[in-house]
Amino acid sequence: MHIQFAELPVFDQDRAKAFYAEHLGCEVASDAPMGADGWRWVEMRLAGARTNLHFVRRDDDKPSAGPVLVLVDDDVAGTVERLRAEGVEIVTEPQDAPWQPGRTFAEFRDSEGNRMVLGSA
Repeated sequence: MHIQFAELPVFDQDRAKAFYAEHLGCEVASDAPMGADGWRWVEMRLAGARTNLHFVRRDDDKPSAGPVLVLVDDDVAGTVERLRAEGVEIVTEPQDAPWQPGRTFAEFRDSEGNRMVLGSA
């Protein structure tokens, strides 16, 4: 058994699609109309992942207070530097995770203000 998709709250689907494609290397798995108001069913696929990211409607563009997704990466510091160079907001610099000795984590925000955790394997 595996999770089919993880939901991400977004205000602007096109802006979010561009962010996830440009900065995280995602590909569009699905982009289909969902109703008369212009909202679409959008799923983005992370390379090598079995779980797609699905955009759900958020009423405003207010940044999230807490993390909405945890991504695992082999090079947290390197990824943070790449994201920073691409203009992505880094919330927390790479550091030791207080909840798990030997694990590194950092946080960044996506185009929609979602706070994301990037953690080592």
